Amino acid sequence: MTLDDPADAPEPSVLTEFAGGVAQLTLNNPRRKNAISLEMAAHIGAFCDRVTDDPAIGAVVVRSAGSYFCSGADTRDLAASSADPASPEAVARTSTVYGAFVRVGSLPVPTVARVVGGAVGAGLNLALAADILLVTPDAVLDSGFLARNIHPGGGHLTLLGRAIGWSETIAMAACGRSFTGTEAAARGLAHAAAPEAELDTLIAELTAAAAADPELTRRIMASARLELGPPAVSWSSAVEIERGVQMWSMARKGQASWSSRGPRR
Repeated sequence: MTLDDPADAPEPSVLTEFAGGVAQLTLNNPRRKNAISLEMAAHIGAFCDRVTDDPAIGAVVVRSAGSYFCSGADTRDLAASSADPASPEAVARTSTVYGAFVRVGSLPVPTVARVVGGAVGAGLNLALAADILLVTPDAVLDSGFLARNIHPGGGHLTLLGRAIGWSETIAMAACGRSFTGTEAAARGLAHAAAPEAELDTLIAELTAAAAADPELTRRIMASARLELGPPAVSWSSAVEIERGVQMWSMARKGQASWSSRGPRR
């Protein structure tokens, strides 16, 4: 084996897979509880580029290697930024990490986050950037910023607020309250809590229809983002947003396919 042998190369910090209409991103930094480094953020951005540009992809799954979803941003980057937080370099570092999460939250297809172990700080931001959050019952969801004596970042308050409202957001972000996966599901912070052995089956069920018809899925997601915001639009505006796209879907379906006897011959 030579020094240049590929087997000597470190494993990528982010793994990706594209199959059957589903794109999967795996945080692969388990030694540091999948803390997000600048390199990982760049990989996440590249992954989002591919998903956006590939019309055959109808759903995305964000998961982690190891027993912990994400402990937040890499503390080495946070320490470097704390030396001069207003410097161009520090702003660029935080913008790279938080920008990657915004990209995940803006994808044109449904995204599912699979959280085991826990999600803290920026790691919780990433989990909440997904459209659907699945957790194990004993996972810990923790705002985390207060414990480190820093203000939340990356739109953390907005992400919490749109999921669980004012009271629970303040309890987490300003008072240091954390929730287990079971508690998060009961409060609407997570879609469901299930044992880890059952999560992949649940994910397959959630992504199947979206992956089977990516074109329709992407149009539904575009309408959802326009209607639900934030900010949300009025009901009458939603009717008009949906009108043209529904007409497109009906034309695509065709008159004959409505027959209970099947297409006319």
